[in-house]
Amino acid sequence: MFDGIASRYDFLNHFLSCYQDVLWRRYCCKCLKKMMAVDGANAVSENAPGSVRIARNAMDDAECAAGTARTVRLLDLCGGTGDFANTFRKIFEGSSSKGAACGFSVEPAVIGDFSYGMLAEVKPKKIDAYAVQLDAMKMPFAERRFDVILNGFGMRNVPDARGALMESYRVLDAGGYLCVLEFFSPRNLFNKFFYKVLAPLFIPVMGAFFSGKRDAYEYLVNSIIRFLPVDEFCKMAEECGFEVKKVKMFDGGISFGVFLHKPGNA
Repeated sequence: MFDGIASRYDFLNHFLSCYQDVLWRRYCCKCLKKMMAVDGANAVSENAPGSVRIARNAMDDAECAAGTARTVRLLDLCGGTGDFANTFRKIFEGSSSKGAACGFSVEPAVIGDFSYGMLAEVKPKKIDAYAVQLDAMKMPFAERRFDVILNGFGMRNVPDARGALMESYRVLDAGGYLCVLEFFSPRNLFNKFFYKVLAPLFIPVMGAFFSGKRDAYEYLVNSIIRFLPVDEFCKMAEECGFEVKKVKMFDGGISFGVFLHKPGNA
């Protein structure tokens, strides 16, 4: 299904959201940058196990003291065409956040997705990244491989959200962040009216007109209604070991940004 809409995916995301999806991604990346600067996500914890982690953080601290950039290892999970990873790099490698001891340098990102058709759209964008076809519930990476994991509008498409959270926790380094930008199941009156009355009327019609794939956009609406509410998702994330650092509601609850943190001693 996603292979079939890959060539029109970005355009329809922007069109159907009136380009709000671009602003949501930018907000999430700016917020992550501030969190990492303020909290010192890459600093050494006294209880952090492993000489490799200690050596890497000692190197990062030395780079910071010298005024050079601190490296970030990024995974854009369910990353599709790479929009989130591309936004992340632009934000993180721009001017330093207020209060930051030093800037950031993003290693070539990994954009992971189950759809090969979506990943094929990464190359024309010339993003500094590796596109990897993978299963979000069983990733081909070692433990503690990444400092940041992004998941934009993908968590509700995974058959087992808990399994994806646990696997993200495994490959995320201690002190790292998982940012989930998602359409969660509606709870308030505005959301219920939007997703149960308005969205079923115009989203499949517009999707069919521009992509010829009405069923894919009917699935989009239905997948939102069937997914977890944001509060239940946060509870699940905590059960998987994450700390919920922040939940940001966008546009009356049409979407949410959920910022999860893996404890530094994990």
